[in-house]
Amino acid sequence: MRPIDRRLFLQRLAVSAPSLIGLVRLSEAQGLAPPAVPAGSPASAASVEPRRAPDYGQLVASSDSPQFEIPEGFRCVALSSGGVASSVRSGLEVPNAFDGMAAFPLPNGNVRLIRNHEMVDSATSPHARPIGEPYYDPRATGGTTSLEVRISESAGELAVELVDEFVSLAGTCVNCAGGPTPWGSWLSCEETVRGPQDGYRQPHGYIFEVPVSATGPVDPLPLRAMGRFVHEAAAVDPATGIVYETEDRDYEPDEDAGAGFYRFIPDLVGVLSAGGRLQMLAITGRPGHALALGQTVGAVLPVNWVDIDDPDPADAEENPLAVFRQGRAKGAASFDRLEGAWYGDGGIYIVSTSGGAARCGQVFHYRPTSADAGELTVVFESLSSLMLDAPDNVVVSPRGGVVLCEDGTGDHYIRGLNREGQIFNLVHAADPVGEYAGTCFSPDGRVLFFNVQGSSRVGGSRSSTTYAMWGPWEAGPV
Repeated sequence: MRPIDRRLFLQRLAVSAPSLIGLVRLSEAQGLAPPAVPAGSPASAASVEPRRAPDYGQLVASSDSPQFEIPEGFRCVALSSGGVASSVRSGLEVPNAFDGMAAFPLPNGNVRLIRNHEMVDSATSPHARPIGEPYYDPRATGGTTSLEVRISESAGELAVELVDEFVSLAGTCVNCAGGPTPWGSWLSCEETVRGPQDGYRQPHGYIFEVPVSATGPVDPLPLRAMGRFVHEAAAVDPATGIVYETEDRDYEPDEDAGAGFYRFIPDLVGVLSAGGRLQMLAITGRPGHALALGQTVGAVLPVNWVDIDDPDPADAEENPLAVFRQGRAKGAASFDRLEGAWYGDGGIYIVSTSGGAARCGQVFHYRPTSADAGELTVVFESLSSLMLDAPDNVVVSPRGGVVLCEDGTGDHYIRGLNREGQIFNLVHAADPVGEYAGTCFSPDGRVLFFNVQGSSRVGGSRSSTTYAMWGPWEAGPV
C-alpha cells in the first residue's frame, strides 16, 4: 500500500479527529459553548442559528496570494511588509519581525491594527537603534506599529486596503505578543528580561500600553507593577478589568522551572499605571501542580490565586524565574511555555505551546467563579505534530470560534478548533513561509488579519507580511 501523502492526511484530519483525539465536546468543557437563552424566547428556536459545517472544506490555492492554500470561497491579500519602505507612509521603513496584533474600531469606520515587532537584535549589534522616538531604550530595536485599514463593500464584494501605518512604540525589546484592552489600547509584552548587564540602557521584561488613538510614538512607560518576567500575551476580562498574563518558559521539573499564569488586579480599572496587585494561579488542593503532563481533556480543576510580593525583582536579569519562583514557593502551578491568551466564553483561553504528553501543545480555558477563585478546564491536547504542532497565538472570533497559529519545527498552519473539539485547517503554505502570528478579527468579524513573521533582526533579509483574509465564515465554526 502506498504511504498516504502528508498534506492529504492533514486535509482529512478534521474528519478523522474525533476518533483520533477522543475528546469531549467543547460545549461540555466550558469552551465555545453558545450563550444560554431563556426557554421560549425567539432566540431559543432551532431555526434561528443554522447548523454550521465542522470545518471549511479542503484548502485550495489563493487567487490573490498563491503561496497560500485557504478554504474555497475565501480571499487573502497582503497589506503591509516589513524591512521595506511603507507603501502608504512617506519616509517610513517598516520594521520587520511582525508578531502579536489586535484590531480596533476607529471613529471614521476604519480599523486600527496595532502590531508587535519581535526584534531580537543584541545591544551591541550595529543595527541596535530604536525604530522611532520618543523611545524607552536607545539600544533596543523592538516596538509596535499602528495601521489604518479600510474595509469597503461594493456589489456584495469586500475590499480591504491599507490607508496608513506608523511607529507607535519604540525602544522596547523582543515585543512578542500582548493583547487588546476594552478601554481602547494594546498591551505590548517584552519576551525578555535583558538589561544593562547585556549592554542595554534600560531593564526589560515589562508590559507597555499603546492607545488606539495614538498618531505617532507614545511616551513609553514600563508597567512595573504588572511584573518583570519573560512575558508573552495579555488578555483582559471586560467585566472586571483584570489583566491575565502568560509567561513563555520551558517546563523543567528538575530545575523548578516553568511558566506561570498570572493576573493583575488594577487599583483603578483602565489605568494600569496607577498600580495594582500581581498574582499567580494555583490549583486548589494541589500545591506546586505541574500542568504540562498527566492532564485529562475535559477535566475541570479548581483554582485559587497567590500573591507575588515583589513583581519587579532587582535580580530579574540574572534570575529570569525570580517572579515565577515567588509564586511556586506559595504553591502556584506551572505550565510548559504559555503563549497565546484571549478573552472568550466568560473567561480566558490560554495556550501551552509545548504542553502535553507529546509536547505538541495544550489549550486551557480559565473561568472566574468568584473574586478569589475559578475553574481551569483542559480543552484540548495534541497527540501528534500532525494534529497540532506548537500552538502559539490564539484568537476567539466574534462568532465564538477559536483560531490557533502554529509555531512548530516544520510545516505550519493556521488552524481552527470547533465546538466538537476537532482541529481543522484554515491557512497553509505549500512552501513554509515562516511563523504565523497576530491573528485577529476586524470588529465586525468579517476579516481575519494575520502575520507571517520573516526576519527578527533589523538587518534581516526575510520580510514579514500582514495579510487580510475573508469569506463565508458563517458557513463553518469560526
